[in-house]
Amino acid sequence: MVTIQCQSPSCDFLPKESNHLNFSPKLAKGEIASLSGAGDDPRYFQISVPVQPGNSGGALVDERGNVIGIVSAKLDAGAALAASGALPENVNYAVKSSLLLSFLESVPAVSAKLKAPVTADRKFEDVVKSAQDAAVLVLVY
Repeated sequence: MVTIQCQSPSCDFLPKESNHLNFSPKLAKGEIASLSGAGDDPRYFQISVPVQPGNSGGALVDERGNVIGIVSAKLDAGAALAASGALPENVNYAVKSSLLLSFLESVPAVSAKLKAPVTADRKFEDVVKSAQDAAVLVLVY
């Protein structure tokens, strides 16, 4: 998964509440813990990838570099602790890309740019490089 955050002094123009730590793409490794999200929602994966504020919208990629999901949520640890008495770690969620693909295919300008899934094995370094090259920063104020 590649995420965008801001840690440098050049980020002074960002609102203080933005929680951005760095503009450069970051990689976090994890696993798909469940093929369904909270409440067994089939639209989501439960993932063990560490997620921080600002990671939403980051791509979840497989070992070949295919986007398989978009990071979308983190389990509220405080609420889970209050409800169960246990503190969860790395219980996060990603919207499955299959759910988003039909929407993207319905937009002709976007559909024409979609690439076929990669089926060949790739070196880890190549997957990281392609994910970093594809990541863009979107700031919303």
